[in-house]
Amino acid sequence: MSDVPVFPQFKQLEIEDRESISEILCAYQPETSELTFTNLFIWRKHYGTQWSLWHDRLLLLCTNGDGSLCGLPPVGPPSRAEAVRLLLAFLREEKKQALPCIVRADRRLVQELGPSADFIIQPQREHFDYVYNTGDLIGLAGRRYHAKKNHVNKFRSSCSFSYQPLTAGHVQACLKLQDAWCDCNRCTEDMNLMGEWQAIKELLGAFDRLAVQAGLIIIDGAVEAFALGELLNADTAVVHIEKANARIPGLYAVMNQQFCEHAWSGVPFINREQDLGDDGLRQAKLSYHPERLVEKYKITCP
Repeated sequence: MSDVPVFPQFKQLEIEDRESISEILCAYQPETSELTFTNLFIWRKHYGTQWSLWHDRLLLLCTNGDGSLCGLPPVGPPSRAEAVRLLLAFLREEKKQALPCIVRADRRLVQELGPSADFIIQPQREHFDYVYNTGDLIGLAGRRYHAKKNHVNKFRSSCSFSYQPLTAGHVQACLKLQDAWCDCNRCTEDMNLMGEWQAIKELLGAFDRLAVQAGLIIIDGAVEAFALGELLNADTAVVHIEKANARIPGLYAVMNQQFCEHAWSGVPFINREQDLGDDGLRQAKLSYHPERLVEKYKITCP
């Protein structure tokens, strides 16, 4: 266990912080995909994530899309209104942020704050998480999943494959697949794709030290798709990463279905994270008919 920073001191998030942070997150039982240690850890370099404790609440700082410093929602028991005020004041007064804000706050925190002249609360639709019934993603039953089922059946009838749990022996093959994916999608020209590339490397490099489930699809002896996720709360798993060889039709649909069946059949719901405002990604997520969206909000001062 690493040294625990106490507010107003913050420290960069490291793998050694897992026990301290995970204990708080587990007690909170989050619904938003950001609030797992794995997610915070693998994106820590891209977002410059730092953490601190104030009483029994976890405080998190990161960089926003425009490069400014912002907060993530304080995590801990209610009420967290004072923690929100504290973090916003710290950003304004100590970090000299002209427009201090907390991003990706969940509805639970918004309800705790209630109607108050102290805060402006706005929904962030691009960050809403998509949550699905696990049974739907496995069975693909009924008319609304007819096209998805056809893709999977066509793949099965035309391709011999195997699903396997991802082990340390597969890491290099997964990295090679990701490198090829990035070559095709010009990751070096897109900061978000570069951030994801780095996050995947972090996750594959440390997945044996993280509480993740991982699986892959092998075709003709080669790793052609992989997925990694973990429990978000008692009844929901979150899929952090899913990659496949896009030249193989239907492979993404099969990876999704197989990962849910083999890793998460005992968990009622699957959180497949947000769409970040990308129209194509939004349509793809909606095409799987989410059971619900997990709302997130931006909190600022008047």
